[in-house]
Amino acid sequence: MAFVPMFPIGKPLAEAVDAATANARAERNATREAALAEKQAAVRAGWGAEAAARVHEKGKLTTWERVERLVDAGSPVLPVNSYVNWGRQWKGSKRQAPGAGVVTAYCKVAGRWVVLIANDNTVASGSWWPMSPEKIERAQEMALRLRVPVVYLVDCSGLFLPEQALSFPGRRGAGHIFRMNSVLAANGIPQVAGVFGDCIAGGGYMPIISDRVYMTECAYMVIAGAALIKGAKSQHLTSLDIGGPEVHVHQSACADDRVPDDATAIIRIREELARLPSSGADFYRGGVLPARPKHDPAELGAVIPDDHRHVYSAHDMLARLVDDSLFFEALPDRGTEMVCGVGRVNGLWVGFVANNVMPTPHPDRPGEMRGGGILYRDGIAKVSAFSRACNEDGVPIVWMQDIAGFDIGVEAEAQGLLGYGSSLIYTNSTNTVPMATVLLRKASGAGYYAMAGLPYEPVIQLSTPLTRLAVMEGRTLAIAAFNTKLDDNFEIASDDPDERAQIQKAMDETAARIEADMDPIAAASRMDTDEVVPLGQVRDYLEAFAEMAYQSPRHVRNPRIWSLHDLVALTRGGVAHVEKAVTATPVEAPVEGLLPIRVATAGTFWQRPSPRDANYVEVGGRVEQGRTIGLIEVMKTFAPVAATMSGTLDRWAVGDGAAVEAGTVVGWMKP
Repeated sequence: MAFVPMFPIGKPLAEAVDAATANARAERNATREAALAEKQAAVRAGWGAEAAARVHEKGKLTTWERVERLVDAGSPVLPVNSYVNWGRQWKGSKRQAPGAGVVTAYCKVAGRWVVLIANDNTVASGSWWPMSPEKIERAQEMALRLRVPVVYLVDCSGLFLPEQALSFPGRRGAGHIFRMNSVLAANGIPQVAGVFGDCIAGGGYMPIISDRVYMTECAYMVIAGAALIKGAKSQHLTSLDIGGPEVHVHQSACADDRVPDDATAIIRIREELARLPSSGADFYRGGVLPARPKHDPAELGAVIPDDHRHVYSAHDMLARLVDDSLFFEALPDRGTEMVCGVGRVNGLWVGFVANNVMPTPHPDRPGEMRGGGILYRDGIAKVSAFSRACNEDGVPIVWMQDIAGFDIGVEAEAQGLLGYGSSLIYTNSTNTVPMATVLLRKASGAGYYAMAGLPYEPVIQLSTPLTRLAVMEGRTLAIAAFNTKLDDNFEIASDDPDERAQIQKAMDETAARIEADMDPIAAASRMDTDEVVPLGQVRDYLEAFAEMAYQSPRHVRNPRIWSLHDLVALTRGGVAHVEKAVTATPVEAPVEGLLPIRVATAGTFWQRPSPRDANYVEVGGRVEQGRTIGLIEVMKTFAPVAATMSGTLDRWAVGDGAAVEAGTVVGWMKP
């Protein structure tokens, strides 16, 4: 069938989150995004106004001025790997290297999406710093996976020599750029280069394998510059004499054409790209017009709690990413800790896999709930089957991560989660459709791997200002690292005050270091993620990803013959999990007329949002039905415990921080 049944998902903000909470989250989110914007502006400024003035004195445009002339009017420039080397100092330079001295971005030129790679000529004349090669190669990999053209704006004086050992010799060193040039050419990916200035050594090699090469009158490409030749051979020449446009356009044919200036070169590059086949995206839309989500993407910062331990609705999140907030959910009654389904992004079909961080019913124990944001057996199996179906149907996949990890313990091992996890890892390792990964908040442990984390080569991995990427949280890791010095309750096992203080200091330092490593900008600096973007801009990147995935004709099936339809049809008759009242041993009330407050999930019960906050409700306090009175913690994820009746809290039955089983009475209410 060609018809895909789409259903509205998500709630308006006023229904999804109470006004006070939404406003507080939005305010904190705005503060974080303002700090992120300042960093992005610092990267874009390069070495500042003085460096830009020196570029202009040479009769050239700065790199960003070239970019602004290159892209289609009104279209976005979406940077990737902006924060590589953020905050790092280098020997031989009193300055840092913003963006590793290279601009890489997605942008639209002559109606076609391209991957842009441009040396920042305000940063040490476009030199390659440590990790500059890796950043360029990552952009080339993106173009290869998406089969979209690459545009090189080359203005590179070669390696930053004082740190050559960090950028020249390794497997992903500068030479790998030229290998990627060759791989792109072998796969028929168009490459167009403009040469604008000093292109020495590697900078000279970079444009050569491009399909079209334009040189300005200020440009030259040389294996070695004039200064080096003078020293080695005592010849007095200029670099333009050695490798300017007169040489490489009219003698060596290493370039195709010479142009008078930067502006003309940009015009010619745009003309070249206009000669390529147009995008296939409109064909694959099948007559459906692009549409914005019914629920504003800018509301994501209010929908998603900035405290990674607190829950939210995955459907409310997805409703702010898909067109018209319409979604076709696959297997909604199985593996409910995961949400899998198909929606349109800018009119194009995209598969989504998202963690459901809300508590979910235990499939084998009616009435018992399990913590969300965790991979259990049925959810893993569902995701594997969905991922394979999307790959077979040619539907690109977006992974929305907010994961604490795999389930652990006796039940998990008995059910063979290692085996199910291996199946999912195999699936994501062998998929050929483009995949994108978004780390919303938690990206922890093997769950990060299983959900197409960066080691599994998604086209792009995005982080947000809330992202925490690590094997373990800082405190948990500190406990694991110092386990031999702790008792069964994870308390320091020593009566010596000095030793206790020393161990506590070491644990605190370890936890603080891990927390710093988990900062998303720190991860982006190490290239552990491709870009940190505001929550409200995630949709913009997904629009670009979807259009690029469909731009070049590929194996995309008509929905009439989707494997996904067969998967849904064959499981539609499955037994849905029905929640029932918690079954537990009756407990006699301490005072006649009191009614119990039970928890449906095993975990740790907390009476307050955090150690620094007051209780949600004090003994003797009035409680309205549905109000949160406590939290259940499962693997660092906190789900609310709500009052099932209105009344007065008479007493607590367990202490703050108590370990409880499903069905445990945690307090008593007087109706």
